[in-house]
Amino acid sequence: MTFGPRITVTRRSVLLTGAVAVVALGLPVPASASERTKGENMASNILTTSDGTRIFYKDWGPRDAQPVVFHHGWPLSADDWDNQMLFFLAQGYRVIAHDRRGHGRSDQTDTGNDMNTYAADVAELAAALNLRNAIHIGHSTGGGEVARYVARAEPGRVAKAVLIGAVPPIMLKTEANPEGLPKEVFDGFRSALAANRAQFFIDVPSGPFYGFNRPGAEANQGLINNWWRQGMAGGAKAQYDCIAAFSETDFTEDLKAITVPVLLLHGEDDQVVPIEDSAHKAIKLLKNGTLKTYPGLSHGMFATHPDIIFATHPDIINADLLEFVRS
Repeated sequence: MTFGPRITVTRRSVLLTGAVAVVALGLPVPASASERTKGENMASNILTTSDGTRIFYKDWGPRDAQPVVFHHGWPLSADDWDNQMLFFLAQGYRVIAHDRRGHGRSDQTDTGNDMNTYAADVAELAAALNLRNAIHIGHSTGGGEVARYVARAEPGRVAKAVLIGAVPPIMLKTEANPEGLPKEVFDGFRSALAANRAQFFIDVPSGPFYGFNRPGAEANQGLINNWWRQGMAGGAKAQYDCIAAFSETDFTEDLKAITVPVLLLHGEDDQVVPIEDSAHKAIKLLKNGTLKTYPGLSHGMFATHPDIIFATHPDIINADLLEFVRS
């Protein structure tokens, strides 16, 4: 299967866009990737896709190291992976994360906010950066993006995949998926976003996303503020459209088509993407899947702070990710 017709983006076009900006600001023009010394291997870049959308991405670490590519959840950005990117960078990997179109620092698109286009954007990014044998790690909506991309990726592009608190196979309640969430739940998301996006983006991380609404939970204001910051940086139209993309897209055939090893990680107290209708079903559709669950942990488990069971949740999740990547 293919992602549809795409025009290859040249490195020259990408560099010219950035060069114009830095010259206008009176800043020094950075060296190209081929001119960087070993110590100058961290950069932030813009990819212009074939439909003219500018995608922001981070690309850190040695260019000859195995790539680990991170895909963020709704309505966030690549910044949600700060901890994991620094961790895998320290382990010697090349780490990459992009802001999905309409999110973060990428263009605030009013069209193309669907899973096929998201996956096509990833395919263009992988081709532009010449990513081979990559590990793709996706959280929530990003897990759906990973599933669609990996199922259709060119041979040799992908070595393994990880889905964390991910939306596949499908979140919506349908005749084929009677255990799913009613459409009214997602209509509520849309209504709240349209009515007062700023307040909605405080309520979600203050409550179910990190499990701060559970009895005895101690909310972390820094996490809440950072979630809000990332969400408000994106475009309201794209985020509105993405609700349908993450809730109504059926990834059943994508999961069946994936042949590389896949690790599913899911919190057993995930209130956003309930485990019974996601990971427990997805594992049965994968040819080469492994499921690991975490008692008491929330949807945003790779960012939350210590409790009486775990030392720190990012440390635990990172160790499990590293074990899988190295296996």
